[in-house]
Amino acid sequence: MNYEQAKAKLEQLGQMHLLRWYDELSDTEQDALLAQIDELDPELLEVFRNRGSAADRGHIEPLGALTTDDINVNRERFEAAGLEAIREGKVGAVLLAGGMGTRLGFDKPKGMYNLGETHPLYIFECLIHNLMEVVDKAGTYVPLFIMTSEKNDEDTREFLEENKFFGYNPEYVHFFMQAMAPAVDPDGKILLEEKGRIATSPNGNGGWFKSLMKAGLLGLLQREGIEWLNVFAVDNVLQRIADPCFVGATLLSGCDSGSKVIAKADPEERVGVLCLEDGAPSIVEYYEMTEEMISRREPDGRLSYNYGVILNYLFQTSQLIDMANNRLSVHVVNKKVPYIDETGALVKPQTPNAYKFEELVLDMIHMQKTCLAYEVVRSYEFAPIKNPTGVDSVESAKELLKQNGVVL
Repeated sequence: MNYEQAKAKLEQLGQMHLLRWYDELSDTEQDALLAQIDELDPELLEVFRNRGSAADRGHIEPLGALTTDDINVNRERFEAAGLEAIREGKVGAVLLAGGMGTRLGFDKPKGMYNLGETHPLYIFECLIHNLMEVVDKAGTYVPLFIMTSEKNDEDTREFLEENKFFGYNPEYVHFFMQAMAPAVDPDGKILLEEKGRIATSPNGNGGWFKSLMKAGLLGLLQREGIEWLNVFAVDNVLQRIADPCFVGATLLSGCDSGSKVIAKADPEERVGVLCLEDGAPSIVEYYEMTEEMISRREPDGRLSYNYGVILNYLFQTSQLIDMANNRLSVHVVNKKVPYIDETGALVKPQTPNAYKFEELVLDMIHMQKTCLAYEVVRSYEFAPIKNPTGVDSVESAKELLKQNGVVL
């Protein structure tokens, strides 16, 4: 895109202020800004204008799960089917690692956070060790796709290379970068973080497959015959990845997708719950649940809306390709975003001042016809790290790691 094309686009969008300092920039900075303007998605600005007018949720109903008791009875059969698929190269894993450790007081990629007490033990290391258990059992490597972001790509690559991928064969590791989205002020004006740079942030975890395709990795999936992708988050250090039992159970169920779930610790637990919405699988967030939904119980006493998602999903590649042609819901989120003001001075706000755009992987579930809810044991597979202390924290994750025999 050249200057005149950028100017025409911005005039149409009412965003001409983005070129305010264009003449002060170096040639390289000008090219970078024009590239960012070229990437701007006008539909996001339309989403912002229409925020608050989202369609109402459909008819919500409970969805049961394949319980841990069911799984244990059928474990041998499920695991055999899963291992067969893994050995045939039909299963890949996707690590969503585009975030930073800011909430932990750590200004590096979250996966680089050190949990060790007597020796270094990094979040990335924990996850790769979990995946290596499957590699050892199957006798073959699982292709691992790691999604980074513009903010942490270089650090992530260097860190994993320096640590020799913690024993994982680098030939089976493939990186791709998460797409970015601009931040806007309350009037819908796109913010600049520098005179030649639009303020952007990762566009949420729901855009992972489109980002993977943009990186040119779809051809690899098709060449290698990878039919299923297990997508998981970086912050759950007990996450079991490409779990043969989960893979096999999903395959044998005939469902389009699978989701690992945990039984809620109590009715008020702040987790998204797998349910049915107008007959299709969906996820209702804890803040969307009514009092009736929260307290409703089945005849056996179990909570009707009982199974919380842990961001560990199994999707068919063919379905993902079809889904890539459709836009997910875009969530508009109020956040603190540093920016430069009309004088060019950097402003670091203390309260939320801007809006970011995010697509969420949970919305991908509602695009499936069917989804197997696969219950896992909380103490064995759920140790999220969201905060330094308290619930879902570094502290709680360390305790759970120790309970599972991991030496810190």
